[in-house]
Amino acid sequence: MTDKKKSKTKILWLIVLISIFSGRVNSTLPDFTDLVDAVAPAVVKINTVSIQKESNQGSMQGQMPEIFRDLLEQRRRPTRPARTMGSGFVISDDGYILTNHHVVSDADEIQVQFADRSEYMAKVIGSDRRSDLALLKIEAEGLPSLEFAESENIKVGSWVIAIGSPFGLDYSVTAGIVSALGRSLPTEQGENYVPFIQTDVAINRGNSGGPLFNLNGRVVGINSQIYSPTGGSVGLSFSIPVSIARNVVDQLKDNGKVNRGFLGVSITDVDKNLAEALGLPGPMGAAVSQVTRGSAADIGGILDGDIIVTIDGNAILRSGDLPHVVGLISPGTKVDVEVYREGRKRKLEVEVGSLDGDEDIRMAGDMPSDRLGLVVEEIESVEARQNRIRSGLKVISLETDSAADVAGLRVNDIIVQIGYNRISNLDEYETIVRQLDQGTPIALRFYRSGQAFFTTLEID
Repeated sequence: MTDKKKSKTKILWLIVLISIFSGRVNSTLPDFTDLVDAVAPAVVKINTVSIQKESNQGSMQGQMPEIFRDLLEQRRRPTRPARTMGSGFVISDDGYILTNHHVVSDADEIQVQFADRSEYMAKVIGSDRRSDLALLKIEAEGLPSLEFAESENIKVGSWVIAIGSPFGLDYSVTAGIVSALGRSLPTEQGENYVPFIQTDVAINRGNSGGPLFNLNGRVVGINSQIYSPTGGSVGLSFSIPVSIARNVVDQLKDNGKVNRGFLGVSITDVDKNLAEALGLPGPMGAAVSQVTRGSAADIGGILDGDIIVTIDGNAILRSGDLPHVVGLISPGTKVDVEVYREGRKRKLEVEVGSLDGDEDIRMAGDMPSDRLGLVVEEIESVEARQNRIRSGLKVISLETDSAADVAGLRVNDIIVQIGYNRISNLDEYETIVRQLDQGTPIALRFYRSGQAFFTTLEID
């Protein structure tokens, strides 16, 4: 056989093999058509309208001469309502709808639109910032609804699809696979109560609040956010798992708010070197860097330096696992906590506190005069040296919508100066905060990840 014939033969065999392989791959790829037909009627588009609030110009006008007030009133442009859109889905045939908190948080009007173009006005039953979930209600009966899947059935590599309205393009369907489970994505407040599902499903603006389905048509997650340097999908999408959604929905229905379990510890990861230094079998658990005085952890006997490895029977593999688990435990529940202490495993019984309740305890016990909405503690000398500062106070927690929260402070920020006053200890801080004037902008200097920043805050 000539070289030319051999070459042709090889090419023919290659074509045959490619055809066979392609046929096998195509035969295993899922067909989503029946699934989409079944679930799409329960997915909704959400349109919101927010009326822009008046600024503090009103108080300023009261100090102006009448002629200037008239001129300002004549030049004032009429406010235009801000409009946003998102997605959601019906979870019961009597009109309960689940979506993201950030979709409806600032809305004065909420309109829900179905695939058949029917429209309803919705009201907020409850909304939870920490989980980014909101429960809506419309006046309707006999609606198509969706069911939650068992979260334990979802695995990395599983096929999933999303339905939503990205950029207003109604009922767009995208598909992909589960890339990872239990992703920790701390908020700007340093909170971390959602073990996100990571997928490569194309999610864009307008998909927020829409469902993530498995191949059985059950909801496995609620699409919440993406990571993107450009603002568009790059294959890094994150969804809230149904284990969180079930708990939040039940509490919002019953109470209109969510009450979470809380320990009162500052934690870090355990790497290989730290594990070896502490005599642990390997990198595991959450290292307790600090226990808040008067918290559930303090009362239950957890100490600074303990390594929490299990709580209520749930293994803590990384520090980010701890708030996920604790947040789902009902406050007041007594649970077993296993810790490594001085190289030995110990079992403790801890009565889990309430997130809001323990914040109140810490504020009442440690900082009764704090008007900024902060709970702070003095930093150790080691932490001071790491940040190249002499002293300061670390933010342990902060109240939502407080002066500190509005100013952009976060948990673990280190406050070193308020106005012209440098902060050396807790007593100085309390004295300064008590003397702050209401309604006056206050300069505050702080450190975050070793870098110094300035911000201003104002006490209402």
